[in-house]
Amino acid sequence: MLTTQSIFDRYQEVRARFPHVMPRDGSLVIQSLMDIADQVDAFVFDAFGVLNVGETMIPGADTRLDQLRERGCEIRILTNAASYDRSGAIAKFKRLGLRMKDEEIITSREAALQHLGSGRWGVIAADTDPLTDLPVQVTRLKDNSDVYDEVDQFLFLSTADWTTARQNLLMSSMQRRPRNLLIGNADLAAPRDDGFSVEPGHFGHQIADLFPDRVQFFGKPFPEVYELIEASLPSLRPDRIAMCGDTLHTDILGAVARGWQTVLVTQDGLFAGHDTQPFSKQARLFADWRLSRI
Repeated sequence: MLTTQSIFDRYQEVRARFPHVMPRDGSLVIQSLMDIADQVDAFVFDAFGVLNVGETMIPGADTRLDQLRERGCEIRILTNAASYDRSGAIAKFKRLGLRMKDEEIITSREAALQHLGSGRWGVIAADTDPLTDLPVQVTRLKDNSDVYDEVDQFLFLSTADWTTARQNLLMSSMQRRPRNLLIGNADLAAPRDDGFSVEPGHFGHQIADLFPDRVQFFGKPFPEVYELIEASLPSLRPDRIAMCGDTLHTDILGAVARGWQTVLVTQDGLFAGHDTQPFSKQARLFADWRLSRI
């Protein structure tokens, strides 16, 4: 069963694959993002654990985003969710009740799709995903082992219909003929209403343990998604952008590597029910600020 400790420990195990950052030794406690709004020109929000848990918006998240806009701050959502295309991501956030402009939402799936090369791709995706935004030839990977061997490269978008048996088929095919594997969601896990879900990063790192040069991860903490955010805010200095997230090794580490400011949100995400300080001390990863909810 996934727990906060086991997820944290696995992030520590694979940390050598993440961008390097200098150790930090403390965070300042604030009560709300309004306390630092004059120090930030753009707030970038993780979704799960910060704006929503599962399909439920965290109380007050919509109001806080409106208040920050009124103060003149730019708003972006940066999510590692790759299970749906851009239109699906936009629809989800609007369904939650968040008042967002389409261009304010950026996903790790977008970053991954920009790196698809030629050939036939074996795609791991939800059965409900039409895959119409993929600009390449695709074959869905399910239970036929022959199909795994026929494709040229792999793209992992969703764990919705993935199983241990299918992961074993992927691993066996990689052992027979190593090929590139792109992971569209670098998260190991995500907070849900009833615990944590296993995300593509979990399975991707299993493959990377054996084939480290064949696996490329997209999403926080890897640079491509931060580049998309910065491209959407061309007039802003990186040190005037603040990432607000619930996970040290993805949201905070990746943003620190870009020279952004950082805010760790503690009540509803990975560290719900836990004191974050021992985890930060062990990882030597501290956000500039920390607070319960935004």
